[in-house]
Amino acid sequence: MGLFVRKVRTASGATAVQIAHTRRGVQKIVEHLGSAHDEAQLAALVAIAREKIAVMDGQGTFDLDALLPTPAATAAPTVTGSRSRVLWTALEDAYARLGFEAIGDETFKQLVLARIVEPTSKADTLRVLGELGVPDPPSLRTIWRTLARSIEHDWRAISAAAAYAHATRAGALTLVLYDVTTLYFEAEYEDTLRKVGMSKERRVDPQILVGLLVDAGGFPLEVHAFPGNKGETLTLLPVLDAFRARHGVEELVVVADAGMLSAANLNAVEDAGFKFIVGSRTSSAPHDLTPHFERHGNAFVDGQIIETNRTMGRGEQARKRRVVWHYSFKRDKRDNITLNKQIERAEKVADGTRPTKKDRFVTIDGKTVGVNWEQIEKARTWQGLKGYVTNLPKQTLNGAGVVAAYHDLFQVEASFRMAKTDLKARPMFHAKEDSIQAHLTIVFCALAISRHLHQATGVSIRRIVRALRPLRDVTISIDGHQLTATSPAEGEAAEILATLQR
Repeated sequence: MGLFVRKVRTASGATAVQIAHTRRGVQKIVEHLGSAHDEAQLAALVAIAREKIAVMDGQGTFDLDALLPTPAATAAPTVTGSRSRVLWTALEDAYARLGFEAIGDETFKQLVLARIVEPTSKADTLRVLGELGVPDPPSLRTIWRTLARSIEHDWRAISAAAAYAHATRAGALTLVLYDVTTLYFEAEYEDTLRKVGMSKERRVDPQILVGLLVDAGGFPLEVHAFPGNKGETLTLLPVLDAFRARHGVEELVVVADAGMLSAANLNAVEDAGFKFIVGSRTSSAPHDLTPHFERHGNAFVDGQIIETNRTMGRGEQARKRRVVWHYSFKRDKRDNITLNKQIERAEKVADGTRPTKKDRFVTIDGKTVGVNWEQIEKARTWQGLKGYVTNLPKQTLNGAGVVAAYHDLFQVEASFRMAKTDLKARPMFHAKEDSIQAHLTIVFCALAISRHLHQATGVSIRRIVRALRPLRDVTISIDGHQLTATSPAEGEAAEILATLQR
């Protein structure tokens, strides 16, 4: 029949949507559906027009003249309902797939999913739910009661058990990754949890330490909060003990960065029955690699691995540790760029064109400020090197395996970045410890869903939300008739949906 959708800009700035047909080069209007005043109305009217064209085309040959002229609608279309059903359904499906429905609370689920869509305060979450068109949104009072129930019924434990079950569907976990970050508060005073401490953002606000345990793919397994002034090394063992007690895990290797590297900490982790791979500070290279430097200088081959031993601790606590050193030409180039920038800053301090700060390679002798060239030459000897301390024997994991396992540590860093940026876990505005812990449980579940969807689609959670949120179910009333249509999924949105439906 050759029907098509015709969109015409009206004098008022709206867009008229019509079903039209071309005969002998002349367009004729079959039906005027109405005028759209925004993208949602336009998408709905276009979808309705396409549905009508499909019906008309399916009825065979028409006497087009009998259809014309069709009286225009006597009333402008009115949007009576709109919701982002496609996005919300995708998030609900992921929530259920990860087993979080075991928590059994609709408001908690809405708080988790809303944080993925648009992270904001708990009060402003009501606006987000309203814009998404989520049916039966909670009241603010219900939200506060839900946070209290989260602590009362230990939903953190339920969500952690569900996350572990998901992570072990393909087999038992033998390796986990651990890291610590700080979350600061818009608060003036400290309390038992919120303390001023060493801040990764170099802030002086009260903060808490957050320890995150993830699998090799970055999927979260445990999250714990500690006082903001607690030493990072003292957080690892409590998290591992809680993980083992919760899931009955016996054999486990934990990978952590150099922040966990202290003789006492590694002894405690080992005595508790855990294996570890921990980053070594590069400044230890000259001591560990003395035989190599004596024979070969600082000459290395790209990808070269050298095994050494180091005694860590003193007296009865001293233990010999296996250390694996790895050289990378790419890392060498990156280290050289960093080193040259540090030298440039030190020279500017020395000649007075830069204020005196705690810059590397700056020496201050009385009133004389200079550049420590001896220290610079030493630093050049270990460019491109990275060390790893482990209690795994060679027969269990060779040097290349140790290096590869540590390289997965970027996954926990990626999860922290996702939690801080995409999910905006910081700053926190909660004052009571229970509310802080409940907030972390919500962020933990939101992070698990985000990582799961990213792994399933290969697309970041921000892009998923951006692509699916505009797809809305719009209900329009035209001349007393209720019509509902969904914006068509095109481009990236269609690709994401196809991936999720596999």
